[in-house]
This record gives sequence, structure tokens and C-alpha cells, in this order.
Amino acid sequence: MGSPDPLLNPAIIGGGYAGMAAAVSLSARGIPITVFESAQQLGGRARGVFYNETQLDNGQHLLLGCYRKTLRLIEQVGGNIEQDFLRLPLQLDLHGQFSLKAPRLPSPLHLLIALLTAQGLTWSERMKAARFMLALRGMNFRLPNDITVTELLAQHGQDADLTLKLWEPLCIAALNSPIHKASAQVLLNVLRDALNQSRADSDMLLPRIDFTALFPQRAANYVEQHGGKVHISCGVDAVVPKDGEIKLVTAVGIHTFSHVICAAPPTVAAKLLRPIVALAEAVAQIDSLEHQPIYTVYLQYPPTVRLPHPMLGLHQRYSQWLFDKGQIAGQHGLLAAVISAEGIHQDLSQEQLAQKVIAELREEFGIAEKPEWFKVIAEKRATFCCSPKLHRPSQQTPLPRLLIAGDYTAGDYPATLEGAVMSGVKCADMIGATA
Repeated sequence: MGSPDPLLNPAIIGGGYAGMAAAVSLSARGIPITVFESAQQLGGRARGVFYNETQLDNGQHLLLGCYRKTLRLIEQVGGNIEQDFLRLPLQLDLHGQFSLKAPRLPSPLHLLIALLTAQGLTWSERMKAARFMLALRGMNFRLPNDITVTELLAQHGQDADLTLKLWEPLCIAALNSPIHKASAQVLLNVLRDALNQSRADSDMLLPRIDFTALFPQRAANYVEQHGGKVHISCGVDAVVPKDGEIKLVTAVGIHTFSHVICAAPPTVAAKLLRPIVALAEAVAQIDSLEHQPIYTVYLQYPPTVRLPHPMLGLHQRYSQWLFDKGQIAGQHGLLAAVISAEGIHQDLSQEQLAQKVIAELREEFGIAEKPEWFKVIAEKRATFCCSPKLHRPSQQTPLPRLLIAGDYTAGDYPATLEGAVMSGVKCADMIGATA
């Protein structure tokens, strides 16, 4: 590889996973990069939050073994996957109602055995689930036309109980969209990558450290070690393409760059790009996205309180997934309840929601102690609603030097960390190709 073009000086708007993935990818090519992040810390919608002398995240995310680009970049900036994560084989446990755990066997045998030995299903339901997965494999996880997950399940005879215990929790966890709105093809993309190749691809990786420390902060250090700059608490007010360059208007002045990657959240990106006439179609696509919430209820119990597993689900409760941060990260007594996608929980106050979760923990696990404190974090626009045939904006805009990155941009994946990282790397590749 030759020396980078000295006239290349790209900027990135947004220090979340998409923006920092692009920044690391460009820095690794020897291209100096400038990142502008409006918040006080990096990470975007996957960031560390400090509350009551306790390190939290704005939401509980997990990675899958098939998230190769994200895991590779974490290692590239100094992370250690086996130290940074608690790695669990694929398992779904709805306390007292359903349990599935994949044995350490080659794919897809591990999944078929997991389905055929799942607890809480009749033999008929297990066979239906196994036949469904074999049918998807037979069609190479591709549909002739995208439909909703509800429609796909009906076509393949997945009955109501099987749907409630297996497919609906899986869909909401993967797509953060209710099954009657969720794209079947995008769900199949996730199942294809997680379940159809290496057995380790389906492993669940639960971070032991907060999401800012896991990648974005390390990425910032990497960028600065490679001659770049990362500005936090420094938002961009305007993007002005002019004479083959792009000017960014910030609180600390106007800066000129050869290329700009807009890796801001969709609403912020739309606001910044709206004045640019050539980007009207991309802005219209961003505006048309429907959003879905994620609520996380943190509860600090006495250190002796623990759950039966580091992560498990509840069936037909307010709490969908529970994380025991003591078992995951050594934060003993700290539990997190996650409620994904739209639902009746949105009608409750934060106090009411926390009390519902406390009651569920008492009823399900006999936790009689009262929590010392609770914290509800509501990301009301956490992800886009991943509906069928959704037209998502391309990373490449009609202006060759202006690109868009983010988990909501065009790609196979729903709003995941891997989707965000893949979009950032793609933007970096486009700029790198001009070097």
C-alpha cells in the first residue's frame, strides 16, 4: 500500500460505534481523522453511564460470536475478547416456562439438538421448530419476498405457544421490533449468520466492562496515537459542501475537510443534512423511519442477591430479559431488567415500572429484600423499527465526499452494534479507495 494522499483529511460527526469504527479503520490506513462528538462521552446509544457511584450502561446489549467486525476492531484497539466478555453458549431461558441450550457440537447440529431437547415445549412443537429451521436452511435463509415475522411463522406452522416462548422473544431481542411489524428477511439474516456457520457464531458475549470503555474510548486513544483528534462536547451545527470540500460549523469555529462521514443518530443526521438539496431523498428516508424504545431498569440489591443464571428471560411479564451484573461484571447485587420494543410498559411512570419489576423479581425468584436504589433508563428512540422492505439510506450519498454511517443505514442487519460497525467500516473503505 502506498502513502495516503496528503490532501485527505476526513472528519466524522458522531463518536458512537459507527463513527469510531470508521475512525479506527481510517487511522489504520495512516489517514489522519477528526471526530466531533456532541456528548460528554463516546458511545452514542451504547455508552457508559455513571449513577449513584455505580458504572452502568444506557442499555444492556450483548454481542454474538458472529459479530466479527466488531470483535476484530475491539481487539485492534487493545481489547481482549475473552477478558472483556463473559462468553456463554446459545441459551434461551424463560424462567420456569421454557429452556433451550445449545451443546458444544458443530453447527447446525448444536441448534437442532437444542430445539429437540428444549424444555417447556411438547414433542410436536419441538419437531415443528426443528423442521422450520431446516426449511430456512434449505432456502438459504432467503425469502422471495419480504414479509412480517408473524406471516412467516404462520406459513411454517409455528403455533401460538411456540411463538410466545421461542420465536417472539428471539425476534424482539434481535430486531427490537414486535413480530407483527418485524421484517422476516432481516431476522433470517441474523439467524443465518448466528446459527448456520460455526458453532461459536451463536455464542452470546456479555460485556464485563461498560460500553464506552469496551470500544469507543479505546478507539479514541487509537485514533490519537495515529495522529488524529477526537473532540468531545463539541457538536456540529452545520454541514456545508463547497468547491469540492466540506465545511463543518462547530461551536469552536469552522473547519474544512476533504470528506465527512455523518455518523450521528438518525434525527440529528436528518437535521444536519436537510439543508443540502442533493440529499433530499436520503433525508426523506431517514424521516420515514419509525422508532422503537428500549427501557432498562437497574436495581441495586444487597450483594448476596443473585439470579439463577447471568442472563435469563421471563415469560409474559413486564421484564423480558434479566441480567445479573454480579455474575457478569462483579457488580454484586446489581440486576438489570430490559424491556425491548413498544408495549404497555410505556404507559407507566418510571416509579411504577420499577415497582412492577421489583414485584416480578419477588414472585419469580423469592427476592424479598428491597433494592437500595433503582434507576430507569428509557431510550425512547433506541432503534429503528425493522419492518419489511424498508428503504434505508445508503452510506454513499449523491455527494461523493459526504457519507452516512449508522445502524439505520442500508445493510443486512437490524439496529445492532455489528450493523453500526459494518456501516462505519464501509464508509472508511470508500474513502480509503480514493487514497
